[in-house]
Amino acid sequence: EIPPKDARSWKVPAGHMWRIVCTHGPQVADMNCWSLSNPKERFYSSKTRQIHATHVTTGDRLWSNMPFLRPLATITEDTIAYGFDDDGAGVHDVIGSRCDPYTH
Repeated sequence: EIPPKDARSWKVPAGHMWRIVCTHGPQVADMNCWSLSNPKERFYSSKTRQIHATHVTTGDRLWSNMPFLRPLATITEDTIAYGFDDDGAGVHDVIGSRCDPYTH
């Protein structure tokens, strides 16, 4: 369990999976990832948004920053079934910055 306004990190080798679970009802969580072999390569929400959409789900990939520009992770399952609203928005967005005290 991760307390509010706190963080956890762990290593996930290439080809392995990790799971993020909501245990206490609707919550907000920011997720970041980096390449294990090169911490300069990190999750790039803006490029992920350009390649997929503002809201990601099963089958979408989380892309890394330039000059690397490759998938760091793939969403293989999405069990939060809130659906999409009339504007096409879903649950998992890559619209804003992560870990931003001014917007959270």
